[in-house]
Amino acid sequence: MTTTETPDILHQILDYSARADPYPLYAELRKTPVARQEDGSYVISTYRELMGLLHNPHLSSDVRNLSRPMAATEAGVAPSFINLDPPDHDRLRRLAMRHFGPPHTPGLVDGMRPDLTTIVNGLIDDFAGKERIDIVDDFAYPFPVTVICHLLGVPREDEPRFHVWVNAIVDSLDYDPKKDPKEKLDNGVQAKEDLRQYLGGLLEQRHGRPGDDLLTRMANDDGPDGRMTDDEIVSTANLLLIAGHETTVNLITNGMLTLLRHPQVLERLRDEPALIVRLIEELLRYEPPVHIIPWRAAYSDITVADTTIPKGSQIMLMLASGSRDPDRFDDPDCFDPDRQDNQHLGFGSGIHLCFGGPMARLETQIALNALVRRLDHPTLVADPPPYRPSPVLRGPIHLHIEQS
Repeated sequence: MTTTETPDILHQILDYSARADPYPLYAELRKTPVARQEDGSYVISTYRELMGLLHNPHLSSDVRNLSRPMAATEAGVAPSFINLDPPDHDRLRRLAMRHFGPPHTPGLVDGMRPDLTTIVNGLIDDFAGKERIDIVDDFAYPFPVTVICHLLGVPREDEPRFHVWVNAIVDSLDYDPKKDPKEKLDNGVQAKEDLRQYLGGLLEQRHGRPGDDLLTRMANDDGPDGRMTDDEIVSTANLLLIAGHETTVNLITNGMLTLLRHPQVLERLRDEPALIVRLIEELLRYEPPVHIIPWRAAYSDITVADTTIPKGSQIMLMLASGSRDPDRFDDPDCFDPDRQDNQHLGFGSGIHLCFGGPMARLETQIALNALVRRLDHPTLVADPPPYRPSPVLRGPIHLHIEQS
């Protein structure tokens, strides 16, 4: 069924007033699994349809396949692999994965466990003497930023510089020309260029030099697929730097908020630290860090739930809605760390399944177990906490807690 009756629901979801609890609106949206919008785009909100599209080769991640151009395009800039289709996507992802995980570096992620534990415990040590702690500023942000800087070979002391750029880029992800000033879009475009120039400068220093960081490895790797161009390396590093900490900040913060709202689960985790593995999977379903894939393009006409979506149409994928679909999950609005068959959409699915998912999982497992073990009767200062503006990358901008 296709309808134009639901744009108001989508606009409510995108409005900041819904940021603290968009889930009742997702339930309304799911009544129309494929909702055509007034601008000709389509919103997909149910699990079965989302999963089908994420594995559909006729769905494109390349902006050039949209019949209507996006608000801003960056001519001459090599896109990251997340914005490409096969075979270009597959080649670049393989080249990046050679240095990040299986099969070429299978022990990289798990081998970082001691270092991650040291970083986490150091941040919690700094809580000493503080009556009030901001889980975001004092913990969930500096932790993954430190990790991704180490992995990429980006100087940690440069964080204040790229933090400004990353914020502007994230703010521009959900740019709406009907309500947002063009300045928001322009700031995002300029920030992307500034970040590219910065990473390009770091890359110039790595050619022909030994090193274990990802920038150096990509700069000097001649694998079976050949070597990435400098533009491709910069675009890949750009993606990894942003995605490597933005989503993990939200996952850790949403996780701590969820545990504080479910004290019986928090106490159980304190007694059963091994529960953390299943708990993180439920967290990715229940309060995921990424709620929406703002656009995909139809390569050709696509039929979804008896609805034909024309070639070139923009398609919005409501991942967080799908992970709360009662047709797929029993009692989906219940946080249940013992949930079985938990095939959530928290990291997407298909060929664009989150590249850094294994690292984000490990970081969050270590972070939440340490917080639960070491904080003394933590309590929320405000519930709901203040949220970040974006409906796409959804999470608290601050999470203040007090401990006795």
